[in-house]
Amino acid sequence: MGILSGNPKDEPMHYGEIFSVWQASTVAKGAISCYQAYLNHSGDKDLKKSLESLIDQAKLEIKELDTLLMENGIASAPMMPDRPLVKLEDIPIGARFTDPEIAAKIASDVSLGLVACSQVMGQSIREDIGALFAKYHITKTTLGVKILEMSKEKGWLIPPPLQIKRPETVNA
Repeated sequence: MGILSGNPKDEPMHYGEIFSVWQASTVAKGAISCYQAYLNHSGDKDLKKSLESLIDQAKLEIKELDTLLMENGIASAPMMPDRPLVKLEDIPIGARFTDPEIAAKIASDVSLGLVACSQVMGQSIREDIGALFAKYHITKTTLGVKILEMSKEKGWLIPPPLQIKRPETVNA
């Protein structure tokens, strides 16, 4: 029986796992603060639902990741204070994020989150940590698809250049 066999929760975390868990917790804490501000700027009810789902997911991740850090004797970054609620009309138009801007930003965040989850899954030697990030990956995938569908439906998606007409191939 090897040193890293048995219950994964009894195994030590390696430095990459420690940093990745700490970083994921810290990013989730920043996301909550940012998404709360976006809620104040958003006027679209579907976008608000997406933001609320992202906030709920970030809160879950923080709870699970900070527990994992604490159980391993590692301090996590502090939470940022909640943003106060503001009426959309009270934000000057020139200072306001638009709904399409918010949708593009959260779509980008989810995309980057998928890459980060994949990286942690690949570097983990503790099965529980890999499985935890696999769970986050699945949730982020689902949220990302909903954001993509919403952006397409509302005309907010700005696609990259599309190849409409393909060049003809030359057979030699």
